[in-house]
Amino acid sequence: MPDAAPVLVGLLFDFPQADGGALIEEAVRLGVSEVADAGRLDRGVEATTKLARGLPGGTEHDVITAFRELEAAGCMLVVGPSISDNGLIVAPLADAVGLACINYTGGERTRGVFGFHYQVGSLEEEPAVLAARLLERGLRRPAVIHDHSPVGRRYAECFEEARAALGLDAAAVAAIPPLAEDVTEAAARVRDAGPDSLVYLGLGYASRALAVALGALGWHVPVVANSALMFGYARPDWRDGWAGWEYLDAIADDNTRRAALRERAPRIAAGPVSCAAFDIGRLVGEAIARADHLTRDGLRDALERVKRLPAACGRQGTTMGFGVYDHAALAGEFLVLREWRDGRTVQIPI
Repeated sequence: MPDAAPVLVGLLFDFPQADGGALIEEAVRLGVSEVADAGRLDRGVEATTKLARGLPGGTEHDVITAFRELEAAGCMLVVGPSISDNGLIVAPLADAVGLACINYTGGERTRGVFGFHYQVGSLEEEPAVLAARLLERGLRRPAVIHDHSPVGRRYAECFEEARAALGLDAAAVAAIPPLAEDVTEAAARVRDAGPDSLVYLGLGYASRALAVALGALGWHVPVVANSALMFGYARPDWRDGWAGWEYLDAIADDNTRRAALRERAPRIAAGPVSCAAFDIGRLVGEAIARADHLTRDGLRDALERVKRLPAACGRQGTTMGFGVYDHAALAGEFLVLREWRDGRTVQIPI
């Protein structure tokens, strides 16, 4: 049907993008094109972008306004947001208007009837991996520093459960502002409790301040962190401060699907968020191709029928898809342990 109206997909960015969101849009388009190039779409797909300044640095109002503008523009599906604070805002909005959203936050509580979740990290699962890694390294008395935010608190809650289940002792716990620039006092306080290791849990802005504080205190302690350290892809100047820290990431060196993407689009394959955006584009394309009824309800139903697609993110064998009451995209070993070393991120076998 040459005159068929295109499907409009919204891209909701919830924090400032240096390129205006161009790389993520390119990655989503590339993912959709994999389905289109196979001759499975009978119409075009167009994207429209809204840039919001959401939490923790911006406002709820900005996120709500951007979402409502995408909905009013006629979007059939929305990609975003990327921060759990804002995913919690969008989830009830999506359900209220019946507009499927695929967010790429870390929080499972961002899911809903119309809320789908591509896990670039996991507030609920990462703590269990980190606790197990500490035990494996013989570190049994960690201190925890976490953001005072929905992201940091959820990480801390889940780490508390994981460390208790494994018999680890909590030497000390401190909460810090998510946009803190100086956390020396908090770092000194937990150091004085005599821990054998340190865990950072949060969005990531404050992890830079924590690295600076450890240097100022001369405290050389094993550190593990959640996926916050993926900020290193965008901020090379932060990497040396995290030298030796182990953290969780979304991309692996052994993933053949990502290797194929690297051959086609090296810039997209190079980082976890753009790699995830490519996968999300494939999910969007699959939903449009599988929809029996090209409505918002029809696209939600079609997303729930996508099963076991090889993912470009995660370790080899990670798959993605959804189901009824199952709105988490990734299954398998989608969390990857890595370390910043000599300015490069290095995968750690586990």
